[in-house]
Amino acid sequence: MRAIRRLTVRTVLPEPLAPLGELVTNLRWSWHTPTQQVFASVDAEVWEQVRHDPVRLLGEVPNGRLVELADDAGFLDQVRAAHDDLQRYLTEPRWYQSADGDAPSTIAYFSPEFGITHVLPQYSGGLGILAGDHLKAASDLGVPIVGVGLLYRHGYFVQSLSREGWQQERYPVVDPDNLPLTLLREGDGTPTRVQVGLPGGRTLAAAVWVAQVGRVPLLLLDSNVEDNGPAEREVTDRLYGGTGEHRLLQEMLLGIGGVRALRTYTRITGAPAPEVFHTNEGHAGFLGLERIRELTEDAGLGFDAALEAARSGTVFTTHTPVPAGIDRFPRDLVQQYFGGDNASPGVPVERILSLGSEDYDTGDPSVFNMAVMGLRLAQRANGVSRLHGRVSRGMFSGLWPAFDENEVPITSITNGVHSPTWVAPEVMTLGGELADGNADVGDWEAAVAAISDELIWSTKRQLRERLVADARRRLRASWRRRGASEAELGWIDDALDPDILTIGFARRVPSYKRLTLMLRDPQRLKALLLDPERPIQIVIAGKAHPADDGGKRLIQEMVRFADDPEVRHRIVFLPNYDMAMALPLYPGCDVWLNNPLRPYEACGTSGMKGALNGALNLSIRDGWWDEWFDGENGWAIPSAEGVDDTDHRDDLEAAALYDLVEHEVAPRFYDVDDRGVPSRWVELMRHTLTSLGPKVQATRMVREYVERLYRPAAESGRALNADYEGAVGLAEWKQRVRSAWSEVAIEHVESDASDVFEMGEQLKLRVFVALGTLSPEDIDVQVVHGRVDEHDHLREPRVASLSVSEGYEPGRHRFDGDVELDRTGPLGYTVRIVPKHPLLSGGSELGLAVLPG
Repeated sequence: MRAIRRLTVRTVLPEPLAPLGELVTNLRWSWHTPTQQVFASVDAEVWEQVRHDPVRLLGEVPNGRLVELADDAGFLDQVRAAHDDLQRYLTEPRWYQSADGDAPSTIAYFSPEFGITHVLPQYSGGLGILAGDHLKAASDLGVPIVGVGLLYRHGYFVQSLSREGWQQERYPVVDPDNLPLTLLREGDGTPTRVQVGLPGGRTLAAAVWVAQVGRVPLLLLDSNVEDNGPAEREVTDRLYGGTGEHRLLQEMLLGIGGVRALRTYTRITGAPAPEVFHTNEGHAGFLGLERIRELTEDAGLGFDAALEAARSGTVFTTHTPVPAGIDRFPRDLVQQYFGGDNASPGVPVERILSLGSEDYDTGDPSVFNMAVMGLRLAQRANGVSRLHGRVSRGMFSGLWPAFDENEVPITSITNGVHSPTWVAPEVMTLGGELADGNADVGDWEAAVAAISDELIWSTKRQLRERLVADARRRLRASWRRRGASEAELGWIDDALDPDILTIGFARRVPSYKRLTLMLRDPQRLKALLLDPERPIQIVIAGKAHPADDGGKRLIQEMVRFADDPEVRHRIVFLPNYDMAMALPLYPGCDVWLNNPLRPYEACGTSGMKGALNGALNLSIRDGWWDEWFDGENGWAIPSAEGVDDTDHRDDLEAAALYDLVEHEVAPRFYDVDDRGVPSRWVELMRHTLTSLGPKVQATRMVREYVERLYRPAAESGRALNADYEGAVGLAEWKQRVRSAWSEVAIEHVESDASDVFEMGEQLKLRVFVALGTLSPEDIDVQVVHGRVDEHDHLREPRVASLSVSEGYEPGRHRFDGDVELDRTGPLGYTVRIVPKHPLLSGGSELGLAVLPG
């Protein structure tokens, strides 16, 4: 019988247990083992049944048990100790508090998804997990970040398999009243509402839920409120679902509504207003439009000055290495939603459209590109690994056509992972204080060296055994859902083995990640799995996007192979990959496999999580592995990049993968000494921990964001926004430079007559330029010099500025300078003129440059 109405009845804790409620509502428990142990002490059996969800735990435990605990002095001491520790964590000075006074007071971090814990299912994959780790690391460091996202009432889908191995999706209802969230309320107790205007006089309203992630508040907007009509209530229905128009509405709510939610939050709580806005991928890009609207309507600025004021404090991070991964909307759809009766007087729709326009040689003039808008609305941008930074500079080079790709102003900060979340408690115990992510290289080397081979190896076997038990449980549940009877499943009791080399592969399933590369030669894979002396076993998981039938076919192909009775005890596909599955998976694997089509993996942090748990990476050199593989911390699968035939390329790389496993990985794993320890393998584990441990930390990543992006963004914002004179002046200067740029020319270049120099000599240059109505203070005359290839192209050039020496006619000047020749071999140089202003982030910001004719 179906209920006609759904209600939520909250647990009322006895007064002595009130601190327990605070422990539940602060998500620090999700990475703090002592607090989790407090919850387990409430009722260990129920704690396992509710899959480590403390809200459900308190709802499932009988009231009599709570009354009993309220009189249990030992339990109350345990709760009090955890609560006191949380208060110290929330209030004591941390890394950020030791910074000097010019650090930003608050940073707003916008993302369409956040992977904090499986209990809060507001994530689909790597982007959300990265965002969650960013907030957690910021909390650990004391960085004053406020997260902004959406609350999806169905979260991401729950994956199961049909009997034939086809992915099936189910979207369970997410009830915020049963989540560790609090509703943001006004002073009189009424729930806060933010509104976003829509065409036709309609509005989109949203409630604001707050998840407390340690020291970091995360604001989640929820459109499922009574103020909305049926269509508007569905805007936050599910993550990455619906039509393009539905997606546009979600991104309007995230960007525009998110800024309004921030303003409301600061008004209610008295928290400082953000000085820096960080948009995690283009989905939140409309936040820049809202900030421009605020400045035009509230501060009386013109659009251009408001644009400069807003972008000066904005950071944009791109996560995709392929154009297909970027949200692009029809221009007329954007015009419909931002024009007409929904237009803002200070933000003309034509200017909005120009911000997202692909108005470059390879662009599509019919679309509005969210990443392009994000780059134009942010003074600072970055990719998420060194290789991805290079790929991004190539992808977006059309926005800076006057500059070489290496000068496109997109830097890179390589992602990291939050070790207290992802490192098994047993590994944390081995490493002592390393797991907090703040130890330096010397600390890592000393701590790892102090652990005996036997202890490292016995701990790894314990973690492998836990993974085997978890995988068997999930495998049995999956087969039951696929229609198998218990009588058919006796083989699962022997599936996997805690003493066999275990390889993990788990991620989303787009085609470029190549889930089925290992199946290119099924017989060879079977031989590796069933080798009588050196067998391997593989644990696989991953979800395909619900609309991606190609990805679903890859899953089905893998499942059908894994269903084969000959090998099903050695290779398993576990459905519904999520954070709960990942926690035993990463520590339990000896090898983490990653074989994307290079260079399409932006970063790929799953291998980092494996490395922190002592797993060795076996990966194509893509993403983070390209820069941190050193030849001794795992294995690099040779890439056949450049082979045009994709099938042939897959065959080549699969053969290389098989060879590595057969001839290098498995032999080293099974080469044990008289203690039963594979000492050469353990040596690789030690080197992995010491060479990668300090690098792959999310705390390292967040510190880089603070020092390289947040702090400069705050300084730029203050320079422009103190009284807005800086923004007005910069906007006027840019307009003047753009108008006069056609008058700028390099008329003549003089240098030493010789073509042969000795190292250490100096090349003297004199450059004669025409500036028209511009002055020498408006421009920078640069010499770009370095080694040249056989086509006279400069490789890894250096840039030096020349100095004005005289003005010999109106609008004409001579610039002089010397270039020190500190390298041998073929060198070359050119000169150019770029705009110069103290409030620019660099010479390429305007995309303007003049080269010799």
